[in-house]
Amino acid sequence: MQERNGKPPEKEAPLAAASNVKPLEAVSVLAFPTAFPIKVMGRREGGFTKAVIEIVLRHAPDFMPGTIETRPSKEGKYISLTATVNATSQAQLDALYRELCDHPSVVMVL
Repeated sequence: MQERNGKPPEKEAPLAAASNVKPLEAVSVLAFPTAFPIKVMGRREGGFTKAVIEIVLRHAPDFMPGTIETRPSKEGKYISLTATVNATSQAQLDALYRELCDHPSVVMVL
């Protein structure tokens, strides 16, 4: 270490002990409750839409299945479903996303 202006450099303060460090809390940028669209893409096979609706209803019982929007892919092999739910918390959305992603016919959830 070099001296500046003829004085020895000052020592830096030691890092805070791990026990003093608090974990960051997840902060949602959403204000709840809110209408939240969830897009689910999957293979176009029998029962896919019904399975997605059942999962959504488990997490958002007030969801109205008749409002789901569907769009097939150009080749017709895949289908995208958009379900707009009344989201009440980040935990609710996280659980819904997790269950949808775990379904074997689901390719992607946005």
